[in-house]
Amino acid sequence: MASVLCVAGVAAAESSYKDKKGDWPMWGGSPDRNQVSGETGIPAEWDVATGKNILWKAELGSQAYGNAVVVNGRVFVGTNNHGDRRPEIKGDKGVIMCFEEKSGKFLWQITHDKLPTGRVNDWPEQGICSTPWVEGDRMYYVSNRCELVCADVKGFLDGTNDGAFKEEQYHEKEDGDFIWVLDMIEEFAVFPHNLSTASPVGADNLVFAMTSNGVDEGHLDVPVPDAADFVAADKNTGEVVWAKTYVGDKALHGQWSSPAYAVINGKPQVVFAGGNGWCYSLEPKTGELIWKFDLNPKDAKYVLGGRGTRSYIIATPVVADNVVYLCVGQDPEHGEGPGHLYAIDATKTGDVTETGKIWHLGGEDYHRSLSTVAVADGLVYASDLSGFLNCIDAKSGSVIWKHDTLSAIWGSPYVVDGKVYLGTEDGEVIVFQHGREKKVLATNDMGTSVYTTPVASNGVLYVVNRRTLFAIKGQ
Repeated sequence: MASVLCVAGVAAAESSYKDKKGDWPMWGGSPDRNQVSGETGIPAEWDVATGKNILWKAELGSQAYGNAVVVNGRVFVGTNNHGDRRPEIKGDKGVIMCFEEKSGKFLWQITHDKLPTGRVNDWPEQGICSTPWVEGDRMYYVSNRCELVCADVKGFLDGTNDGAFKEEQYHEKEDGDFIWVLDMIEEFAVFPHNLSTASPVGADNLVFAMTSNGVDEGHLDVPVPDAADFVAADKNTGEVVWAKTYVGDKALHGQWSSPAYAVINGKPQVVFAGGNGWCYSLEPKTGELIWKFDLNPKDAKYVLGGRGTRSYIIATPVVADNVVYLCVGQDPEHGEGPGHLYAIDATKTGDVTETGKIWHLGGEDYHRSLSTVAVADGLVYASDLSGFLNCIDAKSGSVIWKHDTLSAIWGSPYVVDGKVYLGTEDGEVIVFQHGREKKVLATNDMGTSVYTTPVASNGVLYVVNRRTLFAIKGQ
């Protein structure tokens, strides 16, 4: 993840999430990025060792950080090239693999070479972390090479080289077929720090993406402060419609968030989280600012290595009932630290840091986080890197219950079928009962770390651990 909520590219209200069934075509399932699904019959328990409730499994590369999307009988997952699915292609590469939905059969993979500049721009072994947006016969994602890519969902299996792009380096039957490629380094002189990771969102014939422009190898200066932070391209041609620089030299480290799109009081907004710790809402057709919000206290200071109190944003904004939910975080290698989670009134304009704050959770109550929230039935589920899952009242911001997973959390909570699913670095997927009373229903051992977010589609739950994609279905 077509989903009911994605019709005409307009995100529906949170109260309608139960209609969000069928395919799961993007990160968050719909443009509002709310991590909830209306699927039913999803099991709480499974066993990867015995095969209990495992419909099929498919080996990926040696590391996988991309979330699964499921569209029109195909499943797409970002990973690296160490799965040897294309034995002729050697070495460390960025890869998106395509599998048959019903059986897990490998169909094809799209492959990107690493950037020659090395880990400062393209970290080894991380593969492609961007989760694609799939619409019709086209797939949109950001490659490890800082390219906004449109590709054919059939790859070269259909025997044709579709689109204007005809110079694919890898063009055998099991390779990917590019339609167009926007090289953001060449086009905007972008300097992606460590890795380009944004998952695109689209609406009104446009596709929106972060550029990942960040600091240099010394972690002190932004080499290209005038480079665009956020771009919109024509989804059919890849032509740049607008490119904006709102963060510029204020980027603290990298810019690794993904945008959301919603209609607020009848007015479309595309919302992105900057590497300076601010959230921005833009007019989708022009990129002009609607509102902005600073997620850090005025006296917060950024200190290299995570020792300070000011943070940037890695999580994705979630829009539900005219409210944006978003938290701050840092590179997980920087460790734990004070975090901030906000509910922001998206109906206002200008600098809404003070006027747009509905509620705030932070300090000892909420730590830095990589995770995107899930909002359902008046509850907000928010996890942090320290390993806590919080169930929060959506209106007041009060914590109803909290659970310590005793492990770091990189992925996000996911609500489906009256349950909340959450993966951990220790390799567990913990399943909670959805509601105001804390109840752990099951703890499932995935064998190795789960850095991704579970998703449900067409009655099946998909979980990606470090090396394997599992399709899980109740008997």
